[in-house]
Amino acid sequence: MKLREVKEILDADVIVGAEKLEIEVKTAFGADLMSDVLAFAKSGSLLLTGLTNAQVIKTAAARNIAAIILVRGKQPSSEAINMAKELQIPILATKYILFETAGILYNKGIVGCLKKVESDSLYK
Repeated sequence: MKLREVKEILDADVIVGAEKLEIEVKTAFGADLMSDVLAFAKSGSLLLTGLTNAQVIKTAAARNIAAIILVRGKQPSSEAINMAKELQIPILATKYILFETAGILYNKGIVGCLKKVESDSLYK
């Protein structure tokens, strides 16, 4: 699915990256813990989150995230916007909550980065 379609189905605003709406995305990961994003998100995925600070952008860059979808009507900090522009990471914002955003995308064919954590030793 193209990022443009994601924007449309989530009724999202493009905060950064209007020039990248033609990129293809197939997977997504939702989290507010950036350590989980680093541990589980796949390169090229959408990141669904309610966090709006620059750390989200840094984490997205480290995992080569295709785009960030801010949920719950959240707006990014100016520092995050500037960093996203510099690193060319699109940011979209939707008013849907995280659960609904994930469900809408799943119903349209976007799948999760993983279905289930296979090892309980990740947090020991």
